[in-house]
Amino acid sequence: MNDAIRPQPGILDIALYEGGKAQVAGMNNVLKLSSNENPFGASDRAKEAFGKTVHTLHRYPNTDHHSLRHAIGDVHGLDADRIICGVGSDEVIMMLCQAYAGPRDEVVFTEHGFLMYRISTLAVGATPVEVPERERVTDVDAILKACNKRTKLVFVANPNNPTGTMISPAEMERLAAGLPPQAILVIDGAYAEYVDGYDGGAGLASTCDNVVMTRTFSKIYGLGGLRIGWGYGPRQIIDVLNRIRQPFNLSNTQLDVAEAAVRDQDWVNKCRAENARMRHWLAEALAEVGVPSDTSLANFVLARFSTVEEAEACDAFLQSQGLIIRRVASYKLPNCLRITVGDESGCRRIAHAVGQFKGMK
Repeated sequence: MNDAIRPQPGILDIALYEGGKAQVAGMNNVLKLSSNENPFGASDRAKEAFGKTVHTLHRYPNTDHHSLRHAIGDVHGLDADRIICGVGSDEVIMMLCQAYAGPRDEVVFTEHGFLMYRISTLAVGATPVEVPERERVTDVDAILKACNKRTKLVFVANPNNPTGTMISPAEMERLAAGLPPQAILVIDGAYAEYVDGYDGGAGLASTCDNVVMTRTFSKIYGLGGLRIGWGYGPRQIIDVLNRIRQPFNLSNTQLDVAEAAVRDQDWVNKCRAENARMRHWLAEALAEVGVPSDTSLANFVLARFSTVEEAEACDAFLQSQGLIIRRVASYKLPNCLRITVGDESGCRRIAHAVGQFKGMK
């Protein structure tokens, strides 16, 4: 081993990100409810667009994502010139850290926030600052208290992952107004489409010079396997991000399928309605067997158990039944299990299994 070859400070402090488990040893037919995937998949229009892209596999994609940006702008009523597209919203988050944070800078996020905020912060040598939530809900006052002259970015997912909770647009506006002048508020809207009538922070990003909104095609659009996301914000910030963005970061397949998906809002509305119906049913069914959860506005519920041991034992039992959910100890919620809202049969299956587990005690 060559001790003279060393990574940049902070890199070795990054714990490897672990996605939702997808397999159970010895089982072939498992139900995966660990990664907040849309159980209905992508729309037929998106699938059709995917098939057509086989004819352009030899062609480089365009570098400005013009058609996709304008499709997003048309659907959401946004200025296409203020939209940037990335390899999932993760890449937009990383670009924000690369462009605006570095050594001696601080990046603020909440204690149960998305793990990529910490990873991206450490990757650029900045200091992560974690603030407490209030009963698993973002606490605006705690965030403002943590900010200072070194704060460059503040990440807030709304709704949050893995809690499913969210704060009001008025509270988000108060947060944006209270930040230090050099700080950017990043509203992570990965689950925004699951909230009826919610713009994901687009309105605030349209009117404030210190707010950026990120979104993804991985959740309600059912395109997690293609990795497509986007961001929207002040023109000068988007211009900076485009200067460090890889020119061919999205393939023709990603661009064409995402455009077809975003224009199929009938599919989005159908998936939102079905998710809301089964999310309510699942939360009620779990509560009836003694497993509470906060009111979720995303496509999952955070099931709370009395102890860490009970949560781990329930997870082990569910796996024995071919059911995969997500332990969230890495999010500082060791006594909780995050359960994706599946289709009706999946939700009934998971509720029955949790009831069986509780009855065994």
